[in-house]
Amino acid sequence: MSKILMWGAGAIGGSIGAYLKRAGHDVTFVDIAAEHVAAINDPGRGLRVSTSGEEFALSAPAFLPGELTGQWRYACLAVKGQHTEAAATALRAHLAKDGCVVSLQNGLLAPVVERALGGQRTLAASVNVAADMLGPGHICLGAKGTLMIGEFSGGVSERARELAQILRDFDPTIEATADIWSYVWGKLGFALMLTAQALGQRPIIECFQEPELLPLWRALGTEIAALAAAQGIRPHAFDGYDPDAFSIHVPEAVTLASIEAMVRFLRTSTKTHSGIWRDLAVHRRRTEIHHQLGPLLELGVRHQIPCTTIRRLIDAIADIEEGRCQQTDDNLITLVRRQDVRDAVLNSSWGNDGH
Repeated sequence: MSKILMWGAGAIGGSIGAYLKRAGHDVTFVDIAAEHVAAINDPGRGLRVSTSGEEFALSAPAFLPGELTGQWRYACLAVKGQHTEAAATALRAHLAKDGCVVSLQNGLLAPVVERALGGQRTLAASVNVAADMLGPGHICLGAKGTLMIGEFSGGVSERARELAQILRDFDPTIEATADIWSYVWGKLGFALMLTAQALGQRPIIECFQEPELLPLWRALGTEIAALAAAQGIRPHAFDGYDPDAFSIHVPEAVTLASIEAMVRFLRTSTKTHSGIWRDLAVHRRRTEIHHQLGPLLELGVRHQIPCTTIRRLIDAIADIEEGRCQQTDDNLITLVRRQDVRDAVLNSSWGNDGH
């Protein structure tokens, strides 16, 4: 059994940490929500995880960041994107001399951790786990999807294998990979679609099955493929999502086949709406997409790749965050019908070969 520091005890960190704790690992949680920390510490309450097949609760040591003492060899970072830099900086003092951190986060957040801690202390991950934090001490785990980890600089190290072995007590399919960035960029494409769902109210599956939204999925896929290619990366398929199928340059039947596969996977989950949607509709708070997806726009400028659809999507989320518009399904249709979005993709010089 291993000693693990779980920095961030929300939907992802709480789910994974609870399973590891139940399996006998020595798990310590850190979170900025005092009420949540108190619940996890309480022997009569603890951290409760609800799934479609079971429910269990357990108490564990949990701390606010300023209260923590001690050092760990392995730490998992699972905080919201906007808290990444501060969390990684605070975590530095709690890493053993040979310690490392795996960023269990979506988007391009592992580079933020690497800048704070250095490549020798940073591992990246691609996480497709459907979970929601329902309240202090209570997490609903909708489904376990693909979770891969790897060295920030590539390759498969002994520590990556060891950490993957530990995490298999959450899900036995977790693996270490030498190609982690292909998985990260694959998840980025899917994350863009989940972000678009958050503009409205319809469930994820209904959005994917809406014929009028098909051009939006293909436009987002075309742009993310171009950005990945500029980095020398080919996004990896997972859980029904095939990045190669979401392009304006493949037959629509290919895209629809991947959507059908995604829907089959999504039907195994009790989670109907994205975490971004929940931030806006339930918690009424700013989302993390500006930190998760904002770097895509910077890459677009660097490589002279138009990212009109991605930019419009991020701007539309910002409009909801700032109260300039409501969270309605018309927002997705408006995004699809924008002439400048369609023209940017259809007339792009990089579209035919992914550059």
